Amino acid sequence: MKKKTRIPTSGEPIAWSNPFAALKNVGRPLAPVAQPGIAPHDAPPIAPQKNRGRVNIIRQTAHRGGKTVTVVTGFTGIGQAERETLAKEMQQACGAGGTVKKGRIEIQGDQREAVARLLTNAGFRPVFAGG
Repeated sequence: MKKKTRIPTSGEPIAWSNPFAALKNVGRPLAPVAQPGIAPHDAPPIAPQKNRGRVNIIRQTAHRGGKTVTVVTGFTGIGQAERETLAKEMQQACGAGGTVKKGRIEIQGDQREAVARLLTNAGFRPVFAGG
């Protein structure tokens, strides 16, 4: 069991120890290690991974007032920030609006071919699913 300690109310200082102090000496570098002879700004750009997984491209009209929406689902291994940047690229390439909801990207209109091209360039394997 954890030992309970009382916090003094008389204004005297509280004895506190940092719970992360043991992690300081784990042995991992805190900053990226620069390679000799290469400045950080001269480093080559990071190329997209070749196979980042399968994503489904679906055209939906249900519950949208008859409007067509292209929905991209099935992302694995990418975070919300990367989904938002992908959605922004798709919106600019398609000339349409869109959003990221519940881990999927929604682009207004039937934009399946343009979205598939962008996802292929980003390293994903797009599959046309549904009707």
